[in-house]
Amino acid sequence: MTKTIMIMAGGTGGHVYPAMAVADYLKSLGWKVVWLCTEGGMENRLIAHKNYDKATITMQGVRGKGLLGWMRLPITLLRAFSQSIKALKQHQPNVVLGMGGFAAFPGGLMAKVLGHPVVIHEQNSVAGLTNKVLAKIATRVLVAFPSVLGKKAILIGNPLRDEITSLAPPEERFAKHEGDLRLLVVGGSLGAQALNDVIPQALAKMPQQMRPIVIHQAGVKQIEALKNNYANVGVKADTRAYIDDMANMYDWADFVICRAGALTVAEVSAVGLGSLMVPFPFAVDDHQTTNAALLESGGAAFVVQQKALSVDKLVSILGELNREKCLDMAVKARALGRPKATMEVAEICIQVAEQGMDT
Repeated sequence: MTKTIMIMAGGTGGHVYPAMAVADYLKSLGWKVVWLCTEGGMENRLIAHKNYDKATITMQGVRGKGLLGWMRLPITLLRAFSQSIKALKQHQPNVVLGMGGFAAFPGGLMAKVLGHPVVIHEQNSVAGLTNKVLAKIATRVLVAFPSVLGKKAILIGNPLRDEITSLAPPEERFAKHEGDLRLLVVGGSLGAQALNDVIPQALAKMPQQMRPIVIHQAGVKQIEALKNNYANVGVKADTRAYIDDMANMYDWADFVICRAGALTVAEVSAVGLGSLMVPFPFAVDDHQTTNAALLESGGAAFVVQQKALSVDKLVSILGELNREKCLDMAVKARALGRPKATMEVAEICIQVAEQGMDT
């Protein structure tokens, strides 16, 4: 008999992509996947090309919504609880996997009420509010960073796509790299203006013979401004609005400058790539700084706060780099990676589904 998993993950790619990795793994084993989406949530777009079943609830976050948002919360929750119950009764999942996002709270809570075992996974080094609550009632609590969500938590890493985890180790990749150093700059789908402003100026200040080859992902809304930034200082760079094939870019690069979202940290460590991480300063509970600390303490990354990111600081860091130094950092990053996390999360879901809530 076909087993069913209901996945609750949305709001950001950092929740959705790891959940998709687990969903695809289970689907390859013959499982049915049902995704509990929020109405209008970005997860609807990200999973559109996947052959998953889908259920929808109406739910929004309340952080930053002011007093009115909090006043509406009871009504919003009651509606979301009702919609979650309907979806759970319709699909009868053997296990429910919550990975963060607005749908996970009402979906996870109602799953528990209806007797469906709940597994949650926290991607960040600082747990979100939803997972803090659901951890108290979950059958299994999985985390990507140490010392998150208490003694009940199992340290397992962040699930990643096959194309990321199947890349060759740093020693093999770097053996094929010749010529100038290769610098990858990734600001995420929205871009990172701080990186877009400072990096061209820093590269212009470096002696010509020390400048790396650059691929710089700007974000769709910032691509033209970034092109102008490079043109204005006379530096050549391959500028892109978005990168569809991150695995190929990681394979190409010697070093990466990036934010410190949980998914980025997981990918950089699983692949094995040295980095300069500039945590997003407005992340909830400043979790990106805590995420990056793992790689920094292991000698795999430099971490610079955005307010401290200057042209001179960047020139100083880039000036230290050569391929040997980058390889050393890449090997240290790889040692911190958890490339089997996708399989391990899926196997725990399978185990819980077989044994039920009392495991």
